[in-house]
Amino acid sequence: MTIKKWLSVSTLAIMAMISVTAQAVEHLKLSTTTSTENSGLLAVLNPVFEAKYDAKIDVIAVGTGKALKIGSNGDVDVVFVHAPEAELKYVEQGDFILRQAVMHNDFVIVGSVKDPANIAQAKSAVEALQKIAKSKAGFISRGDDSGTHKKEKKLWAEANIKPEGSWYIQAGQGMGAVLTIADEKQAYALADRGTEIAYADKMSLKVLFDGDKALFNPYHVMAVNPEKHPHVKYELAKKYIEFVTGKEGQAIIAGFQKSGQQLFYPDVVN
Repeated sequence: MTIKKWLSVSTLAIMAMISVTAQAVEHLKLSTTTSTENSGLLAVLNPVFEAKYDAKIDVIAVGTGKALKIGSNGDVDVVFVHAPEAELKYVEQGDFILRQAVMHNDFVIVGSVKDPANIAQAKSAVEALQKIAKSKAGFISRGDDSGTHKKEKKLWAEANIKPEGSWYIQAGQGMGAVLTIADEKQAYALADRGTEIAYADKMSLKVLFDGDKALFNPYHVMAVNPEKHPHVKYELAKKYIEFVTGKEGQAIIAGFQKSGQQLFYPDVVN
């Protein structure tokens, strides 16, 4: 065999090996909220799962409303979000199965240290929003049907306020982007605690109101129903659910910190 032929055969063999290796790695499609991505949690959690199961997780981080819709269409295998009422509607429709609690934190209202609406003195989240509306101080809304946006809309409704006017801006963007905009404008914003902590050293905004039980923020994971979408990787989705709710995944969540602060609290294994 000539050297040229030998090189050609060797090259083909190597390419075949690479192809087989690439095919051996299963891809799991995950739709999730931007808070799990922006907080940095998935960058720590997912690689452990990938190494354990020789898999690659393709993350689609969008607002919870869109993440749920993507899942119901069968465009992903598993969904990891934080809007319980919306989640349950899809579960009742048969779009998702194996819904499990994973973790929780809470929502906070951030703003300029000057606190022009004086929300730090509010006795509830609803009162804080009433103060913001009354003062017409700037407020940046997610405006993207995310879990955070759903919570915000519920609080405005409880306050009997329809926010509108130049002071109220719907950004239509993820949590990290909204915090950046709010910081630039020194405006108020509702944020999940995890992303606020992750961005604390990137902005001058501070947590001005928190602690209301109405701001509780639970996260759940669900598999896309294979009876509706037979093409989904249901077995791998089950393994992911078992991982994030199991001892190893829950320990990673419990130990995930930024600047010495815990971003999420595990709901299954303490």
